[in-house]
Amino acid sequence: MSISIFDLFKIGIGPSSSHTVGPMRAAVLFVKRLEQAELIQSVDRIAAELYGSLGHTGRGHGTDKAVLLGLEGHLPDTVDPDYVPQRVTEILEQQTISLLNRHPVKFKHRKDLIFHKRQTLPHHPNGMRFTAFDASGQPLLSRDYYSVGGGFVVNNDEAEEDRIVADTTQVKYPFKTGEDLFNACATHNIRIAELMLANETAWRDRDTIRSELLNIWETMRACVERGCHSPGELPGPLKVVRRAPTLFAQFGSDPQSAREDPLEILDWVNLFALAVNEENAAGGRVVTAPTNGAAGIIPAVILYYKHFVPHSDEDGILEFLLTAAAIGILYKENASISGAEVGCQGEVGVACSMAAGGLTAAMGGSLSQIENAAEIGMEHNLGLTCDPVGGLVQIPCIERNAMGAVKAINASRMALRGDGKHQVTLDRVIKTMRDTGADMKTKYKETSRGGLAVNVIEC
Repeated sequence: MSISIFDLFKIGIGPSSSHTVGPMRAAVLFVKRLEQAELIQSVDRIAAELYGSLGHTGRGHGTDKAVLLGLEGHLPDTVDPDYVPQRVTEILEQQTISLLNRHPVKFKHRKDLIFHKRQTLPHHPNGMRFTAFDASGQPLLSRDYYSVGGGFVVNNDEAEEDRIVADTTQVKYPFKTGEDLFNACATHNIRIAELMLANETAWRDRDTIRSELLNIWETMRACVERGCHSPGELPGPLKVVRRAPTLFAQFGSDPQSAREDPLEILDWVNLFALAVNEENAAGGRVVTAPTNGAAGIIPAVILYYKHFVPHSDEDGILEFLLTAAAIGILYKENASISGAEVGCQGEVGVACSMAAGGLTAAMGGSLSQIENAAEIGMEHNLGLTCDPVGGLVQIPCIERNAMGAVKAINASRMALRGDGKHQVTLDRVIKTMRDTGADMKTKYKETSRGGLAVNVIEC
């Protein structure tokens, strides 16, 4: 399977890549399939059923809203986040939804949008089923989809026809494992970023790759900016107050504090990560990195590099993103980036590992130092459960990004201070993460049935 950098870094909306971005894309795939089969004009009613983790925490993660907008043809990278609540309200009040924004059909949300909390589909915890009915109530078409993390969507049958089958594009330097990746770099005397750039030219030319990567970075940076200037409470019953605007005001009003407290750099890193994930929790525009739930870690660490590392530059940011993407691909290929599948180690842990390796590369680290940093980043996130309070991507998810960003920086510094020699390879820690996730009880994997989700009283 060939995975593009832009499969991992996707522009979308919050609060969840697996529960919001993926379901929106799946809904679009379904209605486009109706259109291709020339059935859309015969549809009188449409229903969506959400299973497993989507059934448990879909409301808090915005899955219902994502499905509605997806059925109308909207995509996560282009839909206006400010339009979503207005349009959802109209659909619910009018009990009508416009397929692909041109064919109105009946939609009664209590009957046609069903959350199955105790049932799962066979291939993944994030399963969903769409069914279209004609005027006599007979089903015209029914399809199952799975949102497998990071906005990726797969189908268990006829995948090729839906064009969501694994990409078989031939790249210049194919790799499946960390050993493959590092051996290829050593054999050809190239850095990871150079290898990734060469592989990406199978889909795009170099100028386009650079332009699109810088657009990804600008979207990340703009998300931090919005998060720092958007006071108030986050949506939902927890009434979580945004902290990033207050912190930003404090730092702006006391510019001398960094001289008095050398650890204020960590305060800034915390701020960057909190700003992104508060925006994500509010349904704002974010970049999956590799998921929405962990979207704050890589932007926070890049901003640390940009503001606090001497001689940082745009080329270093590109080196960071390309290297981080290679590491993310290893987790995607050999384990999982889905909290519903392996716990929060699959989101925050992977993002921490990606950021640690990316920062080390941007700072000129060797191949062995990059591997060491990425391995440290995951090794100390092993077993991290996914236990969102109230099914919302707020507690403990937002703070976990700040902690993950700081941990990534520390992992990079530890690796850069060493000679690159280490006992645990990246491949071994990825396998350990996968095995740990398989052993983890389902209640700790994005179901809100264990951990903090049941030990914190919702106010």
